[in-house]
Amino acid sequence: MDIFKTATFRESSITTVGTILNGFLGALFYIFLARFLGPSEFGLLVVSITTLTLIADIADLGTNTGLVRFVSSSLVSNKDRALRFLKLGLEIKLAVWVLVLIAGVMLSPFIADKIFNKTQLILPLQLVMFGVGGALLFSYATSSLQAFQKYFTWSLVNISTNLLRLIFILALIFYQQLNLTSGLLVYILLPFFGFSLALFFIPAKKVFMVKNEFGVAGQFFKYNLWVAVFTIIAAISSRLDTFLSARLLVASEIGIYGAANQLVQVVPQIVGALGVVAAPKFAGFQTKEKMFAYFKKFQLLVLGLAILGVSIIPISYFAIPLIYGVQYKDAVLPFIILLLAMLTFLISVPIHNSI
Repeated sequence: MDIFKTATFRESSITTVGTILNGFLGALFYIFLARFLGPSEFGLLVVSITTLTLIADIADLGTNTGLVRFVSSSLVSNKDRALRFLKLGLEIKLAVWVLVLIAGVMLSPFIADKIFNKTQLILPLQLVMFGVGGALLFSYATSSLQAFQKYFTWSLVNISTNLLRLIFILALIFYQQLNLTSGLLVYILLPFFGFSLALFFIPAKKVFMVKNEFGVAGQFFKYNLWVAVFTIIAAISSRLDTFLSARLLVASEIGIYGAANQLVQVVPQIVGALGVVAAPKFAGFQTKEKMFAYFKKFQLLVLGLAILGVSIIPISYFAIPLIYGVQYKDAVLPFIILLLAMLTFLISVPIHNSI
């Protein structure tokens, strides 16, 4: 078939394979944490990480999407302008991180006690506020690589970061030093490594040296405003289940739900990988005819992936207790429900990116 010969298929294959491998490493990371921490501490870890990713998504203010949009479109016609967008995006993220860190550390006791009703989360949430910076910088790096359409490097950075996370967790288990705090620190610190690694593959020196980056701020913020609004809505709604669980359930029950939820996270990672290729492509099309031709091929690809995902449901009845341990046997039903929801999201990717 012609679809297998297209650049779309090749580029999507690179990011999809990379994301599957990255998701596998991430799944192993959470599996080892769940098995060796137990449901209670793992539940607290899940709440902490979910809080980190929520704050990072909100604090991004649509910057990642803006970088892909404007850097991609400016590279051909005006490279200096592309560099100005990159520098402005980095400055925005650093400034927001400082604000989050100051406010978050002070508010962590209130959030832990009054919102989550779990005072044992005070220290983890304070660490989370520092980790937001790593998440912001890491997403800046991966969005920049996406804008430059360096898909292999994009996969390399993601895989390297998750591989090191897994290695550090195994080392902590070996030396019997794994606990809630040490596991969370590993999660928090490795994105800073990923950001540093990505700087070798983008023109970082030119980005730092470029002048007048605020000259493009008006266009950048005008575009990002609406992206930020919808991102905030999506970020809150997609994590509301975990936060409600944190408030209403005991830590061990949160851990069981978190174990099921982590197993399906490879699907949104695939969604993100496909978006890495699709977003710059859709942004670059000049005619509706070319866009619709690309859309049809893209839709066939995601339907095939969704069918493959459904086929693993019967295996979950045996695999989850085997992987996590018998204390997580109640995670099977939540896993099936969450997987079906995620696959529906996967099928909608072409429509989302085309819009």
